[in-house]
Amino acid sequence: MGAQVTLLGLDFGSTTSCAVAASATLTRAAGSGRVELGALEERYRSEMALTPLAGDALDLDAAAALLDRWLAEAGVAPGALFGGGAIITGLAARRSNADALAALIRARVGEALLAVAEDPCLESWMAFMGSAAPLSRARPGEPLINLDIGGGTTSLALGLAGEVQRTGCLLVGARHVALDPRSRRLRALSPEARAAFDHLGLRRGPGEVLSQAEAEAVVAFYVELLEAAITGRAGAFDTPAAARHVQVPFSLPEGLATPALTFSGGVGELIYAGLAGRPLPEPAHHGDLGVDLARAILASPRLSARVATPASMGRATAYGLLRHATQLSGATLFLPRPERLPLRDVPILARISPASSDAELDHAMDLFRWSTRGGCLEIAFDDVSATTLKRLGARLADALRQGGAIPEHPLVLLTAQNAGKALGGYVTGWGALPVDLIVIDEVQAHGAQFVQVGCLCDQVLPVSFYGMTP
Repeated sequence: MGAQVTLLGLDFGSTTSCAVAASATLTRAAGSGRVELGALEERYRSEMALTPLAGDALDLDAAAALLDRWLAEAGVAPGALFGGGAIITGLAARRSNADALAALIRARVGEALLAVAEDPCLESWMAFMGSAAPLSRARPGEPLINLDIGGGTTSLALGLAGEVQRTGCLLVGARHVALDPRSRRLRALSPEARAAFDHLGLRRGPGEVLSQAEAEAVVAFYVELLEAAITGRAGAFDTPAAARHVQVPFSLPEGLATPALTFSGGVGELIYAGLAGRPLPEPAHHGDLGVDLARAILASPRLSARVATPASMGRATAYGLLRHATQLSGATLFLPRPERLPLRDVPILARISPASSDAELDHAMDLFRWSTRGGCLEIAFDDVSATTLKRLGARLADALRQGGAIPEHPLVLLTAQNAGKALGGYVTGWGALPVDLIVIDEVQAHGAQFVQVGCLCDQVLPVSFYGMTP
């Protein structure tokens, strides 16, 4: 124990992109014996760079050069990465070649790093963890909503005591309306901006000048949507224009106390500058409506009355990816074939427990047979007694045998309990059942749909999840 590892967070957004790198040590907690990431030390934080575009697509050559420069400046060798994450967000994720950029990232940094083109709930979760989680833990009884406002989206996450409870995403951001900073002539409108213009009766298109009053009308429409989201007014999204701006609905639990708010993202930085009394740039300074939107949020009693200040703002998603995208397995892994690692994009097929019926277990194993990439089952235990583990292991083995020949692709079992080695032994009959099984314990999937498993380091595995549910 005590191995030094390197983590990397990358965020390619609608307008800007950035990287954060850190070093950490694998340490064993004195009380629990759990392996943790300790002595986390940020060693590199890039300047914000404009997300490279080539017409309506991402400029992959420029993105590769940007990534190579970040890795060189951070002193990061791709093969040395232990974990972290990369995400392509907002309008960048909607470009026609976003998947090609994800592939480029994987080629540069290797399989240790999660790279996804669009996962709005993961983005919401990561922005909260990278920005608001420490503040939320310090105020355990107070609900807190983080709004990560960038060029294309507002990612929302409700947290309590540092844990995310709800997520959602609105297509509200600064870059849906692109302007020439000097002339205020429209350069481009996203489909969502066009819907907002039509709703507001604004007959403007590319090449025409957008007046300040018209810009303020657009951001007032955006602010209404943000206010409705944080106050739970679902009816505000019933109009066609408002509904067009919902990517993932954000709902609040019944009886929730009035939450505090935090902001992150590029617009979030402008909001905190305004709250600190610093002058904001002139409208259209960045060629979008970011400054106008920040000013309108500051003028909104609902959005500015209970604002808390987190330690990290503009790079919240990148930092959240670096620090929280990678979980460490427990030390009691069941891993007969470590050479099979890493595993990428393994679907989480079902969530089961010892109380699941035989039919439910059979269905889960049928899904595993049909998945050519292998499959993962998440298992919830109320207790991990030897009797419970042995009984469930035998039932899973029977379900595997029911369908005939056992597939060669890997079956991954996940559990939050410290039971990996024992459960794996019971499922395989201590090696008698020819299944390519991995059991990873002491990890939380957070409602994810896919898991990625890195290579063994000091007897633990780096594990990351994506495809978060709201």
